[in-house]
Amino acid sequence: MTMQVIKSKKRRLARAQKTIGDYCLLAGSPVDANAHYSTALELARLTADYFWYAGALEGSVCAILVDRMGQKDTALEDEVRYRYNSVIVHYRKSFIQDNAQRVSPLTFELEATLKLARFLCRRELAKEVVEWLTNAADGAKSLIDASDRLILFVEIARLFGTLGYQRKAAFFSRQVAQLYLQQENRLAAISAMQVLAMTTKAYRVQSRASISKQSLSNEIESGHVDSSKMHHQSVVSLFESQWSTLQMVVLREILLSAVRAGDPLAAWSAAARLLRSYYPLITPAGQNGLASALTNSAERLPSGTRCADSALPFVRLYSFPLHPSQMDIVKRNPAREDWWAGSAPSGPFIYTPFSKGEPNDNSKQDLIWIVGEPVQVFVELANPCGFDLRVDSIYLSVQSGNFDAFPLSVDLPPNSSQVIMLSGIPTSVGPVVIPGCTVHCFGVITEHLFMDVDNLLLGAAQGLVLSDPFRCCGSQRLRNVSVPNISVVPPLPLLVSHVVGGDGAIVLYEGEIRDVWINLANAGTVPVEQAHISLSGKNQDAVISIAYEKLKSALPLKPGAEVTIPVTLKAWRLGSGDSDAAAGRSASSSMARTVKDGSSPSLLIHYAGPLGDAEDLETSKSSVPPGRRLVVPLQICVLQGLSFVKARLLSMEIPALVGESLSNLANVDGSPLDEAVGYGTKIDKLVKIDPFRGSWGLRFLELELSNPTDVVFEISVSVQLEKSSNADNLSEHAAEYSYPKTRIDRDYFARVLIPLEHFKLPFLDDSIFSKDLQSDGSSGGRNSSLSERNTKAELNASIKNLISRIKVRWQSGRNSSGELNIKDAIQAALQSSVMDVLLPDPLTFGFRLVRNGSENAAKIDLPKESDTSVQPTASKNPVIAHDMTPMEVLVRNNTKETIKMTLSVTCRDVAGENCVEGAKATVLWAGVLSGITLEVPPLEESKHCFSLYFLVPGEYTIVAAAVIDDANDVLRARAKSESPDEPIFCRGPPFHVRVNGTA
Repeated sequence: MTMQVIKSKKRRLARAQKTIGDYCLLAGSPVDANAHYSTALELARLTADYFWYAGALEGSVCAILVDRMGQKDTALEDEVRYRYNSVIVHYRKSFIQDNAQRVSPLTFELEATLKLARFLCRRELAKEVVEWLTNAADGAKSLIDASDRLILFVEIARLFGTLGYQRKAAFFSRQVAQLYLQQENRLAAISAMQVLAMTTKAYRVQSRASISKQSLSNEIESGHVDSSKMHHQSVVSLFESQWSTLQMVVLREILLSAVRAGDPLAAWSAAARLLRSYYPLITPAGQNGLASALTNSAERLPSGTRCADSALPFVRLYSFPLHPSQMDIVKRNPAREDWWAGSAPSGPFIYTPFSKGEPNDNSKQDLIWIVGEPVQVFVELANPCGFDLRVDSIYLSVQSGNFDAFPLSVDLPPNSSQVIMLSGIPTSVGPVVIPGCTVHCFGVITEHLFMDVDNLLLGAAQGLVLSDPFRCCGSQRLRNVSVPNISVVPPLPLLVSHVVGGDGAIVLYEGEIRDVWINLANAGTVPVEQAHISLSGKNQDAVISIAYEKLKSALPLKPGAEVTIPVTLKAWRLGSGDSDAAAGRSASSSMARTVKDGSSPSLLIHYAGPLGDAEDLETSKSSVPPGRRLVVPLQICVLQGLSFVKARLLSMEIPALVGESLSNLANVDGSPLDEAVGYGTKIDKLVKIDPFRGSWGLRFLELELSNPTDVVFEISVSVQLEKSSNADNLSEHAAEYSYPKTRIDRDYFARVLIPLEHFKLPFLDDSIFSKDLQSDGSSGGRNSSLSERNTKAELNASIKNLISRIKVRWQSGRNSSGELNIKDAIQAALQSSVMDVLLPDPLTFGFRLVRNGSENAAKIDLPKESDTSVQPTASKNPVIAHDMTPMEVLVRNNTKETIKMTLSVTCRDVAGENCVEGAKATVLWAGVLSGITLEVPPLEESKHCFSLYFLVPGEYTIVAAAVIDDANDVLRARAKSESPDEPIFCRGPPFHVRVNGTA
């Protein structure tokens, strides 16, 4: 009994000493406190009072720290760690020893544990601190009072947060929130909501409102500068799919606490984040429940409430549509007359990667908008949930304040996407920034940023998010569209065009010529002061003429004014493939195919308004307002008209009548005499004397045409006649002569004869055969001389002159007319005989009668006009039988070298028999008819006289022939002789002699 009393007294004394030490410590005397704590420790150890022993030991630690305030070393830290370990152990011993005491030692043990963890709380000792905090958290299970657990979890969460362990801090914060939610009152719900709001950052489900405005603005600005550069770390931090279930639980807790706390905006924000981020993991019934929660929360909010967190739909930038062809913008260079040159537009974007003095950024483009003109931007909306979504309004969000956006309402069915066009009008000059769209949905106005959706889609591509909302709605994969640098310029003129009579396809047959009127109206608010018209595209030759002067005379074209410009078109020729395809198609399908192929030309009209103030132009070149380019497509549909079947060359030769008059073979310069080309009668225009051959030649190009169309064509042939060199007769001759028309019904064939006149060169030159001579090695030089080139050019000009003088025109109905392209047909027909037709013979021969010794060369009598045929008439001085008839033969040298020859003359009867030689000769002669040696100078004539005595009246033919001695290479090439020893024989055309009998 005495021992118990002594022990009790010591215990009371120990506790008193501990209490005195506490008061000393409170009084600010750590030395006195430490002395009393030491006495209490000794007495409590002797009495086995572990609870008070632990308290006194804890007080001594506090006294040491207060005494050494400001000092921190390893020894002190080790001393504190050792003593607090002993404190915790003795608190645990007292709990085991006396479980029935009124105060639970567990609370003190946990408090001591937290104190030690707080003292050691730094990154270097994180492992040890985490161990102590984990032990404290395990001890919370033994706490009976919920308030004690709440305080414990708050302190644990704070210490984990101090260490930087945000996830562990968030976990214990959620434990605190759950303890608040168990209290079933509004204030506790508000506290729970506030605590949960602090955990959202750790769980990556924080509201955008919790992000500082500075960081948000920087993020938007950086995304505007280069939205194509996605920050991988931000994507990973925003979307971590392995947390999906936990994040959903956190958001549900926030939604529940917000509903209990009566905060509709917080509830709407939590439901929006939950639905937008985790719709794939939510059942359709759960999605409908969240939609109802959004609607119910919005009903408790005032109208026009804005929320930083967006719900549905998902909005992404689809495209910036190109300006129409009537609104293209072109940079303007006022220093040049052709101010549009070198700045061809590519839609509305004005950009070059080679701009000097600026960083080369290919991902960004410059987009020009005009004040007062509506613009459009395409965005795509997606509703991946299982309910109908009603978007009350959506419009472009512009931060610059110089743009008026037009709202649009949209209904999205479940699991669907839709591309919509958002429009607006720029109101003032300056840059325009479009970070996203403003959406009014579920009763709240939210901001949908394009950058957020781009990050979302990038996370989906990398497997960091659950699903792509656009792909799951059936939308195609879209490349990343960056927002261009948009700038607004002052008002510009705006030309609007339309084709008078309708903007449909202009249907033309091949070769058809038609006038089309283009109406231009200025729909802008600025007059047009400069304009220029040019052509682009295929088949530009189809535009024959443009009345540009009429547009120029209408400048300046004021707002609301109009001008009509006539344009003359000529349908081009279809290719063989097009013709075959058109033959098996209807007119409508051919029109659609022609317009689709883009084979029609277009008019390019570059125009601009006033330049502005001269002072502004001098100070800044960028202040020059740009111009515009108007593209007027001429939608020409060419249908197959008349088609060529075949073409061939027809020739016919009529002997000339020998009389007292004979045509001169040629003038000195080689050109035909005026008298040799008759204009007097219609037949003279069709049949003409060949001054080189002395006979009448008929040359026809026969074209066989087919009409596969549904209309009837009338073909007319006109020949542009040679005009006389005599100035007195120049005005008397018509420039063109037309022949009777030929009608071709549909699905029928017809033949058209086109008369060809002889266009021979004035002389035969070796330059024409220089290529052949050089190939044989006969020519010494490689390069042709100037004269040779001129001669070849003259030959080509003669061919082109022959083709260009013949026109074949067609007409169908009243207004449809055109011209056939016969150039290829003529060249194909003349391909084998062009040299024979155009090149003169080396020698030409002619005959004439000589009366009374006259040496004057008269003219050959031309045949008279007849309606059906050519009927030669008798000569005024006929040849009479039994009378000596003097004649002479003229030989002309058409080369530039002297020709030596042996001439012979032959006379034949109507049966073709030689009537000069033999036993049955019917013609006697005086003079020499064979073996006549002549030497003809270059480009001159020689003549030989003789007489004929006809015994029998009738029809006779006189022919002259010559064998050329020592023929040169030119003559052999013209005669197409292959052997150098082969004689060159030249035969003249036949001349007709009519011999009358005596009375």
